[in-house]
Amino acid sequence: MGQRIRCEVNNCKFWGEGNKCQADEIYVVSKKGSHAKSSDETDCKTFVPQI
Repeated sequence: MGQRIRCEVNNCKFWGEGNKCQADEIYVVSKKGSHAKSSDETDCKTFVPQI
């Protein structure tokens, strides 16, 4: 089954029309150790700014 990853950061290299992420892989980490309690405590390390 294909993944549907939405992204609203339109200055990311992997952003696609319709807010669809075009990256082959998504890497998300916790800002506070190995456990996050909410999405505010996470970061998307896949983000690469468009040049």
